[in-house]
Amino acid sequence: MSEPSAKKQKMAGDAQPDIKFTQIFINNEWVDSVSGKTFPTINPCNGEKICDVAEGDKEDVDIAVAAAREAFKLGSTWRTMDASERGKLLGKLADVIERDREYLAQLETLDNGKPYHIAYAADLDLTIKCYRYYAGWSDKIFGKTIPMDGPFMTMTRHEPVGVCGQIIPWNFPLLMQAWKLGPALACGCTVVMKPAEQTPLTALYIASLIKEVGFPPGVVNIVPGYGPTAGGAISAHPNVDKVAFTGSTEVGHIIMETAGKTNLKRVTLELGGKSPCIVFSDADLDDAVQQAHDYLFFNHVQCCCSGSRTFVEESIYDEFVKKSVEKASKKKVGDPFDKNTDQGPQVDKDQFDKILDLIDSGKKEGAKLECGGKQVGDKGYFVEPTVFTDVSDDMRIAKEEIFGPVMQIMKFKTLDEVIERANK
Repeated sequence: MSEPSAKKQKMAGDAQPDIKFTQIFINNEWVDSVSGKTFPTINPCNGEKICDVAEGDKEDVDIAVAAAREAFKLGSTWRTMDASERGKLLGKLADVIERDREYLAQLETLDNGKPYHIAYAADLDLTIKCYRYYAGWSDKIFGKTIPMDGPFMTMTRHEPVGVCGQIIPWNFPLLMQAWKLGPALACGCTVVMKPAEQTPLTALYIASLIKEVGFPPGVVNIVPGYGPTAGGAISAHPNVDKVAFTGSTEVGHIIMETAGKTNLKRVTLELGGKSPCIVFSDADLDDAVQQAHDYLFFNHVQCCCSGSRTFVEESIYDEFVKKSVEKASKKKVGDPFDKNTDQGPQVDKDQFDKILDLIDSGKKEGAKLECGGKQVGDKGYFVEPTVFTDVSDDMRIAKEEIFGPVMQIMKFKTLDEVIERANK
């Protein structure tokens, strides 16, 4: 995905937006955690605390699920609301997000580290469009009447699943929230959502907008907290009818297993990847270099569909490498509120350390480091755009999802060869 075309000069005036909501959101009310515990959300630019957020746990999830279950009861305001009215609420939510677009982009940049101009032009734009898309679907969900033999009538009717547990990641906090909330609410479900502990702030602000536009109490509940506790409680809860998770493959295994051991709730998983990007010798070289660069480096490579294995045909390999290294070396890494910044920090220290460890493994296993490979500056979680060549398929950097600005360029000779390697 290429960088948004919106002009970079559309910038925020304040790199430290006011933090308005840090509690748990249940039944359209703000509450502290039952335990009274909080956790810090960290600014990835400097490693310093932004604020403390209420730390939800199993007891808080129990309360949130009870609220969602009550809101989903037959005869409730939500269950008896016309589908077209659900669509109007989603449309109103999109409108107030658009109204507060600049503030939300500031908050996303502060908590996540992505450049403000990208948060404003891409993340907010796509979030608003997502809610409007599902607003349109609300009154267009219907079943079928099916012809059959004999004096019978056969029909299908699509019903809301019920209480949906939703666990979202930190790479696109607003957009991932929209992808989960939009379809669930359009269909008439209720929701208990856990935002990523690294980036809870925009999810909580959206909760305030959900209340503002008139969603009934209990329809949407937001419980910030950690994966093993709050996320685990959602996955295991017997009164959650479905769980949707976006994140690592490792955690996806755990959620699937937990759902099977409890009430066999429905599960949808969007997990990690190591997608190939294949460049043949007849491609327009400059365009291929640009596309491969954007396919990888967009969003600091914190994107599960990044083209994170670049295969290049042998006859153009050297020239492709030269141009790719030049392009990566020119990226500006730094303050995400600077209008000229291309790449901000990685999201947190764990991710930062993982990236540097994988870079080190590439060097130890014999790949050639063409550029980058180090921390930028002496604070925060900034990593130089990095390019490796002479990468073999058995190296860690070729097999593991790095989720950081590390490009591996691998050489191939034939179509059959690259098809086999790309599908490993």
